[in-house]
Amino acid sequence: MDCANRHAAGSGGNGFRGGVLARREKGGFWVGLAAIVFYPVTAIGKRVYRGGEKVPREGGAVLVMNHISHLDPVVDAVFVHRQRRVPRFFLKESLKQVPVLGRIVDGSGQIPVSRGSSAAGDSLKHAHEALAEGKVIVIYPEGTITKDPEGWPAKAFTGAARLALQNDVPVIPVARWGTNRIFNGYTKKFTPLPRKTVTHLVGDPIDLSRYRGGNPRSAKALREVTDVIMDRITELLAEIRQEQPPAKKPDDA
Repeated sequence: MDCANRHAAGSGGNGFRGGVLARREKGGFWVGLAAIVFYPVTAIGKRVYRGGEKVPREGGAVLVMNHISHLDPVVDAVFVHRQRRVPRFFLKESLKQVPVLGRIVDGSGQIPVSRGSSAAGDSLKHAHEALAEGKVIVIYPEGTITKDPEGWPAKAFTGAARLALQNDVPVIPVARWGTNRIFNGYTKKFTPLPRKTVTHLVGDPIDLSRYRGGNPRSAKALREVTDVIMDRITELLAEIRQEQPPAKKPDDA
């Protein structure tokens, strides 16, 4: 492993570019409040960030990630924030009704998702707008926690591919492992001790040039790009785990 890509536990990336400290993206009061709440929570695990310098320090970008635990959004938010960016997640509309949390969700620019309603498609519209404004979008292409008992990524929905093909921004694959060992979303088993290692491994931007220039809404192109994205995430996860992934993804999407 290239030493430049190796980050010690808790380092979160050094935030430097060519020896100069990169400017942090301004997030405002609610992002600051979220950081005050989330950072101590993530201390429950030993953080290891590898390749954090590959997250663009400015401009729009789509971070595509695997999903293994309900803890993921919290640890992923802190990971992105440590790369000096403000993450935008797709979150359930109902969270906006939760006291304090709702204000954080709204004030920090998160993207509400109204599942099962006529407004469900608005979430992608808001994501396109955020990318056009130079924001970072974090998306879990699987849409939910994988149902694979071994934690490997499942077949995904095409939302991430739609963002990738309709916006000229980097698409960055990120694999994360370890949150499932702290909190298992299906067994509801919470095991904070002994402390587990939570690793983020960032890959190079995915080359989607062969798919650009055509119809970005083509069902065939969307499925192919989705598979390319998930294959890359799976490769990164296999590198973290030092294991071979299954030949076929669980089809639980």
